[in-house]
Amino acid sequence: MEQIEDLDRIMAVMTTAFPPDYGEAWNRRQVGDALLIGRTRYGLIGADGGEHPQDLASTAGFFLSRSIFDEEELLLFAVAPQYRRQGLGDSLLARFIAQARSFGMGRLFLEMREGNPAGNLYRKHGFQPIGIRPGYYRSTTGERIAAISQELKL
Repeated sequence: MEQIEDLDRIMAVMTTAFPPDYGEAWNRRQVGDALLIGRTRYGLIGADGGEHPQDLASTAGFFLSRSIFDEEELLLFAVAPQYRRQGLGDSLLARFIAQARSFGMGRLFLEMREGNPAGNLYRKHGFQPIGIRPGYYRSTTGERIAAISQELKL
């Protein structure tokens, strides 16, 4: 089943892309359960920039989102560290936005940890901060870090 292979690809990126300090990564069951829910979608990007990586090693990044009516939330977005700063995250986010637009979404949402360097990429694509959840994330040292809610109107 292709979805099982894609779940393997997502998890391969997940294990390297999210720093364990903040507990942002999902486990395999969480991702698998999300994929079973209607109105959830995902996208992959290969090291060559293509949408269908040939294997685990050539999978550079992914997104996972869910939609309700005309709104879509970007649940997870990641590029493996060895593939960063090559334009792949930019291409993947642009594809996510274009697909959401083609599905008739009017607004996109995401939440990110304050200080997450991906914030620059989100701003580049037009996401704007709309709220803060103080102390939402907790680091392994006990430090509390705010989550920043962002929106993009399509």
